[in-house]
Amino acid sequence: MANGARSRSGTFYGEGGVAGFTHRAFTKQMGYDDQDMGRPLIGICNTWSELNGCNKGLKEVAEAVKRGVWQAGGFPLEFPTISLGEIFLNPTSMLFRNLAAMDTEEMIRSQPLDGVVLLVNCDKTTPAALMGAASADLPAILVSGGPALNGHFAGQTLGACSDCRRLTAEHQAGTLDTATYRAIEDGIVRSIGHCMVMGTASTMNSLAEALGIALPGNGAIPAVDARRLRLAAAAGRRIVALAAAGVRPSRIMTRAAFENAIMLLHALGGSTNAVVHLPAIAGRLGVDLPLDLFDALSRRTPRLADLRPAGQYQMEELFEAGGIPAVLRQLLPLLHGDALTVTGQTLAENVADAPLRDPAVIRTLDAPLDREGGLAVLRGNLAPEGAVIKHAAATPRLLQHRGRAVVFRDLADLRARINAPDLDVTPDAVLVLQGVGPVGGPGMPEVGNFPIPGKLLRQGIRDMVRVSDARMSGTASGTIVLHVAPESAVGGPLALVRDGDEIELDVAGRRLTLHVAGAELARRRAA
Repeated sequence: MANGARSRSGTFYGEGGVAGFTHRAFTKQMGYDDQDMGRPLIGICNTWSELNGCNKGLKEVAEAVKRGVWQAGGFPLEFPTISLGEIFLNPTSMLFRNLAAMDTEEMIRSQPLDGVVLLVNCDKTTPAALMGAASADLPAILVSGGPALNGHFAGQTLGACSDCRRLTAEHQAGTLDTATYRAIEDGIVRSIGHCMVMGTASTMNSLAEALGIALPGNGAIPAVDARRLRLAAAAGRRIVALAAAGVRPSRIMTRAAFENAIMLLHALGGSTNAVVHLPAIAGRLGVDLPLDLFDALSRRTPRLADLRPAGQYQMEELFEAGGIPAVLRQLLPLLHGDALTVTGQTLAENVADAPLRDPAVIRTLDAPLDREGGLAVLRGNLAPEGAVIKHAAATPRLLQHRGRAVVFRDLADLRARINAPDLDVTPDAVLVLQGVGPVGGPGMPEVGNFPIPGKLLRQGIRDMVRVSDARMSGTASGTIVLHVAPESAVGGPLALVRDGDEIELDVAGRRLTLHVAGAELARRRAA
């Protein structure tokens, strides 16, 4: 394909005088020639890092993308951007998501690219890349590194980090010895790739298919499967065509596409973090996704995928059952099937022939796991601007619950007292954690799934109602109310809760109520 005079790279390399001379000379410094520079310039935005194990496989993925770009007549050049991994970053990777989005946006915008392939994997890298690409609005396609293989130990299938938390609780309760606990570390994360349950990484990389910004198969092909590299090469070929046609993210990620992504989120029982990330991506494109839209779509979208932590299976089984295309095909009667995707076809055309190979893993619309989606939005005097619960991963008997509050002022207070023998707590209590929102955290850390008090663990208690203004990992489970807004650090009602107050959770009624008189709350606020 000839590099047209109107293309960004054509202008860059075709410029006269010392500027054009310098652009060409310094490209030739890398071993390229005029023939290479006559092709569309495709940037490969790589979030590879050895401080982000989920993204460590992206070097090989990048080489596959380059192969596809060359095959289609493009000129691929790889560049790095910030890599956000949950394990190494402190206090939370969420604190840096917008910084990563800015990095991606400015690197795309400031360089003479005709198109870009976004290489992502760990959960914040995906929304950050899409936010940046949406703002830059140059032809783009997303390729994730894929989920890790299932973990195994003594005949059990394990998933990180759902079982990290479950097994740690058992170790703390004294039901799992230290030697076994340590031995499990060797096999619970046994390959490159992101968490192999329907956590935030799996959720966001799957939703990219519904958004139309990734090729079919992006969400579930395992990281070490050769089909992941073939998908990457296909994306390399496809971005050259998108660049030639000038198909920008703003044409793909429309309001209809975001509604498709929200419905897929509910059908998968996906991560609560998507409620934070999808509006951030959409906002870059001028699309408003109010919190009530998530709840309205949940009420009419059944949960179809039986995936941990809300269900039984993991990403390997989802892939073998037909992957995200199979889920989308089942959902088609509810979706905007005419939404355009990066394949050049509509969403409906992409999945028209997608096979469903295992109806135990992926259910049909007429035989769903649940009639409603996996997430719900709560409101009430404790959360006047809303709160979120992943009720599909909660204990059913606790979805209608009233209990006495046991309040922790912040993370330091939680760590100091949660395992204290004299903590005044019973299994029916409602645990409250304050000061862990976007301002208070800072950065809204993933601590909403804070632990059960040690003395209750030893009594066999494994879940309690927990309420906070934090987030939680998509790999976590429990009856956990998150994102309470306004957050306590800016004066939200959560800051006014005291030990002994009665809190009522009513998921069916979508209510979160603090049973304290308004006059008393006003007195507390004044104090």
